[in-house]
Amino acid sequence: MSNPESQLPQPGTAAADGQGEWLERYDSSLMGVFGAPQRVLVRGSGCYVQDADGKQYLDLLGGIAVNALGHAHPALVAAVSEQLGTLGHISNFFTSPAQIQLAERLLALAGAPQGSKVFFANSGTEANEAAFKLARRNSGPGRTRILALEGAFHGRTMGALALTAKPAYREPFEPLPGGVEHLPFGDIDALVAAVDETVAAVFLEPIQGEAGVRMLPAGYLQAAREATRAAGALLVIDEVQTGIGRTGKWFASEGVLPDAMTLAKGLGGGFPVGALITFGGGPSGLLAAGMHGTTFGGNPVAAAAALATLSVLESQDVLASVRATGEYLRRELAAMDSVAEVRGEGLLIGIELRDDVAPAAVAAALEAGYIINSTGPATLRLAPPLILTAEQAGTFLAALPGILHSVRTSASGTSPSAATPSTTPSTTPSTAGTTTEGKP
Repeated sequence: MSNPESQLPQPGTAAADGQGEWLERYDSSLMGVFGAPQRVLVRGSGCYVQDADGKQYLDLLGGIAVNALGHAHPALVAAVSEQLGTLGHISNFFTSPAQIQLAERLLALAGAPQGSKVFFANSGTEANEAAFKLARRNSGPGRTRILALEGAFHGRTMGALALTAKPAYREPFEPLPGGVEHLPFGDIDALVAAVDETVAAVFLEPIQGEAGVRMLPAGYLQAAREATRAAGALLVIDEVQTGIGRTGKWFASEGVLPDAMTLAKGLGGGFPVGALITFGGGPSGLLAAGMHGTTFGGNPVAAAAALATLSVLESQDVLASVRATGEYLRRELAAMDSVAEVRGEGLLIGIELRDDVAPAAVAAALEAGYIINSTGPATLRLAPPLILTAEQAGTFLAALPGILHSVRTSASGTSPSAATPSTTPSTTPSTAGTTTEGKP
């Protein structure tokens, strides 16, 4: 089989002028909730995408932690094509082998005890919306409070938005569903003091991706488990961004058994599917027939996509590569003069810069052929495909010092023509390349 990636132009090259017209048509026809698109992308292969002008980019964002297998992975394409050619959408009056097999697979991966169940949705916010309703069902006389953390991002639908902390997202749509309180991030004492018999549920992300890849301190999840269990409250862990191998583990919260867990993003490898897992018979019995639903969630095609994604991650030992490549990236990034701090696990990485130039760095990186994003004035985020190789990561490490030098120079008003520092990454991890990009 020929490598489709080799058929793409090299980074920085352009074939034809095609983006201008597409962007004009976008502006005329699509609602502007996302702002102006940075590029019009027309195809992808492995860890690379190509825009309408023929320029290629190394995708270090992965559709914001979604494209676990990169782009156009043969196993994912084959699974979706075969399922759609056999049995597509069937409504929730019926089920399919793929849906049942995926539920069984997730329960096994999560170490869920007898009586545990799965509800399938289309996205992370829908999975959290279902979890919000689960929390409401755990209410009773005086048990009406739901706790989340400052900096939390759980989605933008109304229930999930109530759990999300950022005022800029919340305030235009208030009043939101009530009863939600946001506790100081990472403060175990504040958590323990807040959880009592008036609390229905506590929602936590093991790593806050949207807040700049902030990690909960050691012991926080266990303390939350003990406090919620003692108070009769549910512990809901949001693994929408961190789950399905993103941190080098199937779930970032491994070692702590919650009452409910939400998944999405990487689960379908790019095909929309989310899930709410409830652990044990008690939480699993809170939502009965007719209390919640979805039209598309977990349909045969989505389930087949998720099964294919899980199969590739497991059969090719991708999680080991995620750990090794992530460690390599964090080590090399931490050694750069312009970097104040590096956070994260696996291939979810936050880069805290010494200067507030992150948005400019994102734009400059894009010009240089690298897709990254910023979560704040000085914070960059990487969430690449899990099949990213150390060699591919090394090209970004070599380019980043020059990118940051150019944006700092521009910000200070100094001519960027000064010598641009060049950094060559040192050693690559020994397990680099253990995954075969683009191969099933």
